[in-house]
Amino acid sequence: MTQSHAALPRWAQLAREQWTHTGTQRPPFAVEPGPGQESVWDYPRPPAIVGDDRAIRVELGGVVIAESTRTVRVLETAHPPTFYVPSEDVDRRLLADAGGGSRCEWKGDATFWDATAGGLHVARGAWSYEHPFGDFAAVRGHLAFYASRFDCFVDGERARPQLGGFYGGWVTPELVGPFKGDPGTSGW
Repeated sequence: MTQSHAALPRWAQLAREQWTHTGTQRPPFAVEPGPGQESVWDYPRPPAIVGDDRAIRVELGGVVIAESTRTVRVLETAHPPTFYVPSEDVDRRLLADAGGGSRCEWKGDATFWDATAGGLHVARGAWSYEHPFGDFAAVRGHLAFYASRFDCFVDGERARPQLGGFYGGWVTPELVGPFKGDPGTSGW
């Protein structure tokens, strides 16, 4: 799943080269997973894209914005998974292009979306990769949502947001960390 290094923009090449934790060896400070648990320190870098058939629901003000049993999770070392919902399973009438974006060295340039539902407005609460790098084409046509700004559920259980503001991972009971974004993790 690795795009030719030469085909990437220079900024992405440089960012990809900086990582020392790549999921090949769990660091001594990582929590040992128990039965049925996943350690985010076993997730690879570059991240893996894995299909997930659990029931995912995203709500704002009690209104369902997204509901799916065919999401993909992006699994990256030290991060709780980010769930990407197929666009067909999102009520796009509740979203508007927020303008601007951000860059990910793995996926490319992100587009941010505002959401309005249930009498609430969330600025830049969802994002997508309209033209991801080739090795992350599986997220094209999908949207991700910040669990810190929406009510996000996995099989009916509310997901906790990954700390750190910028990060979009969903923390669920089967995960062990520590997680990127927690206090003292800026050097990872």
